[in-house]
Amino acid sequence: MKKTFVFVALLSAFSLMFAMAASAGPAMDRIMKKGELVVGTSGTQPPMTALAKKGEIIGLDADISRAMASAMGVKVKFVLMPFAKLLPALESGRVDMILSGMTITPKRNQKVAFVGPYYVSGKGILAVAEKYAALQDAKGLDTPEVTVAALKNSTSQKFAETLMSKAKLILTATYDEAIDLLFKGKIDVIVADFYFCALTAYRYQDKGLMAGKSPLTFEPLGIAMAEDTLLINWVQNFMISLQGSGKLKQMGKKWLKGGSWIDELP
Repeated sequence: MKKTFVFVALLSAFSLMFAMAASAGPAMDRIMKKGELVVGTSGTQPPMTALAKKGEIIGLDADISRAMASAMGVKVKFVLMPFAKLLPALESGRVDMILSGMTITPKRNQKVAFVGPYYVSGKGILAVAEKYAALQDAKGLDTPEVTVAALKNSTSQKFAETLMSKAKLILTATYDEAIDLLFKGKIDVIVADFYFCALTAYRYQDKGLMAGKSPLTFEPLGIAMAEDTLLINWVQNFMISLQGSGKLKQMGKKWLKGGSWIDELP
């Protein structure tokens, strides 16, 4: 009876291993068969991802995506959509992965896998000069008289809801929408990724925009993917190689330190 139990247990274990092996890598198989890596991105989060005047997707995330596709020997296809729709698109299989300045959070990680962080950012604030002094930290923002804008379904939204609960919160689909509201005086401040705030303040310094000088939070950015052991392992090893070779650092300097590429933005 004992031998029979052991045999059945071993048979079950081998069956499970065979099933896992047979089903391993569906996303990677799809990518290689199509010859195309489909990357979901917002295209509205410079310097991570942005749509240039000529219609090309540029930014740190775009460069990483292109380097990844090249290493796979396939083409890259960017699918643009509002940030809030990226995770549903990944879960439904519409995209193979997300590269869009997405913070790794426990809640998101319960639904999808992440490789990273490939960069660490944090929350920043963006405001017009005359209001900047009073809005430099979360405490100054937490009043009923202040109207804050944040990207829908982002960690900026969560940050605002938690630390600025007294302020009026407006959620936007894109950062462009939030900037437009700021210029029209309909909001007082934008809470967004630190690098985005710094870049936007630099671009519109003639209009009196100012950004915080240091990140308010710790935000590890990651590459989101559906459950696929082979693809996750491949991307992990690719990113290790990209970082070890110094190429990731070079990309970071190109996009996060400013430069002529800013003139490519609309």
